[in-house]
Amino acid sequence: MAYSIDDLLYLMRRLRKADTGCPWDLKQDFRSITPSTIEEVYEVVDSIEREDWAHLGEELGDLLFQIVFYSQLGAEQQYFDFDQVVNQLTQKLLRRHPHVFPDGSLESERSPGGDEQALHISQRWEQIKAVERAAKGLQATLDDVPKALPALQRAQKLQKRVAKAGMDFSAVSDAITRMRSELDELEAELQQKELKHERVQAELGDILFSAVNVARKLGCDADQSLRCANIKFEQRIEKMESLLPEGSRFADYNEAQLDEFWQRAKAELAVKEH
Repeated sequence: MAYSIDDLLYLMRRLRKADTGCPWDLKQDFRSITPSTIEEVYEVVDSIEREDWAHLGEELGDLLFQIVFYSQLGAEQQYFDFDQVVNQLTQKLLRRHPHVFPDGSLESERSPGGDEQALHISQRWEQIKAVERAAKGLQATLDDVPKALPALQRAQKLQKRVAKAGMDFSAVSDAITRMRSELDELEAELQQKELKHERVQAELGDILFSAVNVARKLGCDADQSLRCANIKFEQRIEKMESLLPEGSRFADYNEAQLDEFWQRAKAELAVKEH
């Protein structure tokens, strides 16, 4: 027997049913399940990056359950329900894709021979979103950039929004120059006789923010770039550990010796990749 979305919604109502539901589920509220939501999102991303297609469907199901849970909480407090979530999403996607649904209905379809320019579509997409923001009373450029986003993702979103408003570096080289300038400021701060942690941290933050800007100008996702760097670092450390004599540890070697192991690990992994 194959279950449907209706069965899942019924299951969720049963979990939250007073007296006969699940004690844990009954204790939850909007705020208490947000950590689980964030965890489920990252597990989906992790499955994709590891190309673990066998488990991706399961992880997507766990993420869907989070949406169903929020919808049940919303229904109980008469804020919204799952049907409203689906309806609002569908309306928004229809509104934002006039190049696919010309008259704003699911049934409408543009002529097969119609050729929409990507730039034109992108510009119209931003115009539609601007109208939506204005309708919500969001006038300032950065009004609706979520503050709860991870810092790296929020930096990228802030920069992207400001760039679309007309404030941006004209070339990647300009962004790189700014990043070098920020690095110089950190080095100058480190030359001070009395180091102040707050100022050093602020200068380091400026470097990270500038690096995100360089990534954006190159068309790279900063968060994904860092995740790839993390994976590469893990692989190199694991390879280094495999090269160490049995029973030895990193702490048994000086910096120059560890660098030799690091270069060997890089070389062997590079050969394996090719």
